Amino acid sequence: MSTTLIEIRRAKSADAEEVASTHDEAWRTSYQGIIPGAELDKLINRRGPDWWDSAIRKGSRITVLQFGDRIAGYANYGRNRARSLFYEGEVYELYLRPEFQGLGFGRRLFTAARKDLVQSGLKSLVVWALSDNEPAMEFYRALGGRAVARSSEKFGPKTLDKVAYAWPQG
Repeated sequence: MSTTLIEIRRAKSADAEEVASTHDEAWRTSYQGIIPGAELDKLINRRGPDWWDSAIRKGSRITVLQFGDRIAGYANYGRNRARSLFYEGEVYELYLRPEFQGLGFGRRLFTAARKDLVQSGLKSLVVWALSDNEPAMEFYRALGGRAVARSSEKFGPKTLDKVAYAWPQG
């Protein structure tokens, strides 16, 4: 019998290459057909290993879910950036490689990020999701998030709607 270890931990500089690769795979899967191709490529290419290494070294809150010797997903989070929303924390990104989706890993990563935010005094939380990304919308609703705001974001020539899901004090 073999056992594969699942570990959720803070990202280290040595993880930058795998986090970049996870970001690339997850974004291509999540946003293909939603964000125009050239724009999607630009957004992905801007977040290569050097970008992730710099973010990790500067102390950005990036937590990874490691499955065996592979990074299966990551969450990037911190203070809420939207001043109009009265929530303290924000999960900026939460992504899993496609083959690790639907296994409960996203929930585990979200729970770890939320716990870390609460421990640093950021007790309420908001997450933004593109409304055309139905799997993400379903995921946040299943975690108990309530839609509290709508906005839009421009990706090249295309404007996409996004929804903010929130969790009050927790």
